[in-house]
Amino acid sequence: MSGIKTFKVNEIVPGENPHKVDIRKLTDSEHVVTVHITLQPGEKLRRHITPVDAVFYVLEGTGIVEVGDEKLKVTKDTAIESPAKIPHCWYNESDSVLRVLVIKTPRPTTQTTLL
Repeated sequence: MSGIKTFKVNEIVPGENPHKVDIRKLTDSEHVVTVHITLQPGEKLRRHITPVDAVFYVLEGTGIVEVGDEKLKVTKDTAIESPAKIPHCWYNESDSVLRVLVIKTPRPTTQTTLL
């Protein structure tokens, strides 16, 4: 029996990324990748294209999400679908931290494309 695996997000070392923000990979399996993103006030993710479907879930704060040609202000406990190969990005224009859980499925086999 493998047991339950637990970890603390704040104990995971943030990975290097072109956005230069706090991004921590929580899980990485053949079927799904989960990532925790923290955007401080004024930070943003560069517009990019992910080769797989993603779901964003706002854990804390208020942010602006852009998927394709649509831009929407979202708050805590909001989930957003982001289809594969559609440009998307995040902005934190608020005065507080924005934390987002990203669920990508299946695991990407090619790199994300920055725009």
